[in-house]
Amino acid sequence: MLEPKQIHRRRVHRDKLKGNAQRGHTLAFGSFGLKALEPKFITSRQIEACRVTIARTLQRDGKTFIRIFPDRPITKKPAETRMGKGKGALDHFVAVVKPGRILFEISGVNEDLAKEALRRASHKLPIKTKFIKRRDYDSEI
Repeated sequence: MLEPKQIHRRRVHRDKLKGNAQRGHTLAFGSFGLKALEPKFITSRQIEACRVTIARTLQRDGKTFIRIFPDRPITKKPAETRMGKGKGALDHFVAVVKPGRILFEISGVNEDLAKEALRRASHKLPIKTKFIKRRDYDSEI
């Protein structure tokens, strides 16, 4: 049993990437989406690169929804530093993505344009992805 004086501060450990997505695995806002097929940490820079690519491809047409948020801090120790001396400084933020998670959604554009935009965005990501569309989608927009 630990005495009250011996209780240390809890450190944040890396998230488990096992299993499939329990939430965020269906289209909620748009007609088309980009679904993750692999588990991985997606950095805020990668998300921003995808957002810019989608915006340029759509040319201010339609609406884009980003369904992941980088809320997990990742720390890193400086180069050539000895072990010990505590936890490293904050380096960047990541979003924990599991297979089945919807990353981006698009609405208000035709299927060909949405497919092209999400294809270009998928090249910016370090995981395999899949283009999906809403079941009740009709091609008359």
